[in-house]
Amino acid sequence: MRLFTTLACLILFLGLDAQIITDRPDQTESANTVGKRNLQIETGILMSFEELVNDNSIRQIVLPTTLFRFGLTDWMELRLVSQFEMNRYLDRNDQGMSDLEIGTKISFPTKEGSGTEIAFLTHLVAPIGSNEVSGGTFGTINKLSIAHELSEHVGLGYNVGYDYFTEEYHQATYSLALGVGVNDRVGVYIEPYGALVNFENFVINADAGFTYLVNPDFQLDFSFGTGLNRRMNYVSVGLSWITRRKDN
Repeated sequence: MRLFTTLACLILFLGLDAQIITDRPDQTESANTVGKRNLQIETGILMSFEELVNDNSIRQIVLPTTLFRFGLTDWMELRLVSQFEMNRYLDRNDQGMSDLEIGTKISFPTKEGSGTEIAFLTHLVAPIGSNEVSGGTFGTINKLSIAHELSEHVGLGYNVGYDYFTEEYHQATYSLALGVGVNDRVGVYIEPYGALVNFENFVINADAGFTYLVNPDFQLDFSFGTGLNRRMNYVSVGLSWITRRKDN
C-alpha cells in the first residue's frame, strides 16, 4: 500500500521558493517533478488493518515504505518504490520484501500564471519480491495528476488512474486532496480516495493528515485513514528530504 502524496504538499506551502514537494503522505500524487539531478527520498512506517473476503482479515506493518525520486530532466524523474511488509492473517503470518516498482513521472507545460500543473505517472511492478508477499506477476500503475492553486495558501489536487495486474485483478483509481497551509511550516489536508475494482466493486476511503517543514529540504508527516464502505484503517508517520544539485 502506498502512503500518501501530493498536491496537498504542493498546496501546503505554495508561497515558498525551493520548497520540498512530496508524494506523501496523501494518496494523491503531486503534479511536480524534483528537478534535474536532484535526489529526493520519501520514507515512512505504515500500520493498517483491512477486512478481506471469506471472513479473513490482514494486519499489516510496512517498515519502511520508501520512494526514491531522481530528476533526469527538469520535467522528468525516475522513480523506485521498495518496502518491507509484515502481514498477519487469521491463519498465517507472512513477511518479506514486496515487489519492486520502477517508473517515471512526466510534467507537462501549462500556461504561465494559470495556477494549474499537470503530470503523468507510470510504474512497472516487477514480481521479484519475497515469495510470501510477492504478487507473482508483472503489473502497471498509471495516474494522471492535476493540481490547482485556489489561493495563496489553499490548493486542490486530484488523480485518476488505472492499475492492471491480471484479468482477475485490475482497477480504476481516484483521489481528491484539499490542502491548506496553516503557516510557513505546518500544512493540513483531507482527502477522499478509492477504486473501482475489476469495474465491479466500488471502494470508498478517506484520510487526513499534516506535514511539518523542518527546513526547505526536510519535511515530517503524519496521516491516518479509514474505509467508508468497508472495514479498513491505517496510521502512518514519515519523513522526506531532498539533495539538490549544487547549482540550484
